[in-house]
Amino acid sequence: MSHDFEVADEITLDATPDQVWDAIATGPGIDSWFMGRTTIEPGPGGTNTLDMSDTMGFAQTSAITAWEPGRRLAFREDGPGGTFSAVEYLLEGRQGGGTVLRFVHDGVLDGDWDAEYHESMRVGDLMYLRQLAAYLEHFPGRHATRNLFLPGPPVAGERRVWTRFADALSLTGPITVGAPIRLNVPGLPATGGTVEFAIEPRCVGVRTAHGILTLIKGHRDVLVVGYHGFSDTEDEREIATAWRSWLAATPN
Repeated sequence: MSHDFEVADEITLDATPDQVWDAIATGPGIDSWFMGRTTIEPGPGGTNTLDMSDTMGFAQTSAITAWEPGRRLAFREDGPGGTFSAVEYLLEGRQGGGTVLRFVHDGVLDGDWDAEYHESMRVGDLMYLRQLAAYLEHFPGRHATRNLFLPGPPVAGERRVWTRFADALSLTGPITVGAPIRLNVPGLPATGGTVEFAIEPRCVGVRTAHGILTLIKGHRDVLVVGYHGFSDTEDEREIATAWRSWLAATPN
């Protein structure tokens, strides 16, 4: 049996509408805060293709249904039996600077998806919007030179996973926005940073001088590490190897 879903949010971004548009409507912009690799064929009737084949074994293409630069972007992917998934962004510049971004992700899913999947999708949408905000505020005018999405094992137990996240960030107290962190991951430098967002017990995002790191407890309890790096001096293989080892060493 199919069922409807909707995720809606509104966020104020420290960027102009044109900067926000570049971040949501171009491949390099999207790759600076979202998972996978995105290719945009711009304009009404164009396409938005997300390629996750390297890590998740799939790619999906949505049709662009609205293209109003600096104002509105929408796209939709249709599936069998009347199922679909649609995303809309509405942008509004603010007097004095900044942009209000209104986001809606809705559609119809088939009966194979359960309530836990819906919750994971909701948290994922909210997480990536906050990652977009961090990107626009702290790395304006730049595009990520690396975009890692590293899935690991399923790990049960919300408190255990949240503690594991805190340990990796050298945090002994609550994980709160603005808290200073220092990476505690074998194989990586003890880089300092700041908590940008936290949605307990699902995800935490931190910003360092070099990029944005996300630790995620995803659908079916799968742990994921995401990293968008903006420095040419970091070793991508070293980063990926260290985080894969950290994921593998997490007790499940």
